[in-house]
Amino acid sequence: MSFGHSATRTVKMSLLAVDEIPTLSLLYKLGKLAPAPEGTEVPTTLSFTPTGPITPSKALNDRVCLVRHDITKLKVDAITNAANQSLLGGGGIDGAIHSAAGYGLLEECRTLKGCKTGDAKVTGGHRLPAKKVIHAVGPVYDVVHPDKSEELLTKAYNKVLNLAVDNDCKSLALCGISTGVYGYPPREAAPVAISAVKKFLEGEKGQKLEKVVFVTWVKQDVESHAEFLPIYFPPVEETAKTESPKLSKADAEEVRAAEEVANKLPDVPKSEPGESEHPEKKQKQSQ
Repeated sequence: MSFGHSATRTVKMSLLAVDEIPTLSLLYKLGKLAPAPEGTEVPTTLSFTPTGPITPSKALNDRVCLVRHDITKLKVDAITNAANQSLLGGGGIDGAIHSAAGYGLLEECRTLKGCKTGDAKVTGGHRLPAKKVIHAVGPVYDVVHPDKSEELLTKAYNKVLNLAVDNDCKSLALCGISTGVYGYPPREAAPVAISAVKKFLEGEKGQKLEKVVFVTWVKQDVESHAEFLPIYFPPVEETAKTESPKLSKADAEEVRAAEEVANKLPDVPKSEPGESEHPEKKQKQSQ
C-alpha cells in the first residue's frame, strides 16, 4: 500500500491537519492497509519480545496513523527530524525541514551545541506548520554489529517519544530515522520504530500522546511500514451487523475529512517519486 500522493506526476502537497491524517483503523476499514498473513511471526526487538499472538486494540489503532506525505506539510504538535550530530542541517529530510522552517531554526539549533547519537533535542517549529521539531540523531548502520545499531536507534525513538510528552505535545509525526544516507535497511528499521511506539503507547506516559503519525516517502519505507504495522497493530474484527455509533457533527466531519484523504491514496508505487516531487531528493541537490 501507499499512503500519499501518486509518484507518477508532479504535485504540490497540501497542508494536512492531524485530524485529516487517516488512522490505522480507518485504513483497515477502507482496505488501504492489509492485515498480516495468518501465521506471520512477530519480529523480536529490544522493545518487544512476543509471547504469543498480539491482541488487536481499536484504542491503539485509533491513535496510530500512517501517511505518505511531506513531513514539513503536517500541522501537528511536533515532527521528527532525522538530524546529524551538529544539528545544523544537512541533506535529505534534515535539509528539507531546515529549508521549510527558515533561518530561525538554524539559529536556535546553534544554541543546542550538537547532539550525540541515540539522543534527541527539541526546538520550535519556526515557519513550519508544526509547533515543535524533535531532532533525533540515529546511528550509521553497522553491518558488523547490527545489534549496536538497533540499540542506538531504539534509544533515539524512545527519546523522541519522551520529549514529545515532556513538551506537552498531543500529536507527533515520525519520519524514518537512519534509513537514508545512514544506511539502516528499512525492513530492519521499521520493526524497531513500530515496536518502540507500541511499547510507549501502552505505558502510562504514552497515554498522554493522542496521535502518533508514521510518515513515509520513499518506496522502501512505504512497503516496510505496510508490512510491519499490521503485525504489531493488527486490525480489530468488526461484527458485520453491528451498527456504527452515532457521531456528533464535529466528529463526523473529522471522519469525513480523513476518509477523503485515505480514499485518494494510490497503490504501492512501482518506482521512487519523481525528482521534482521528492522533497528529500530536491533538497539534497541544493546542498
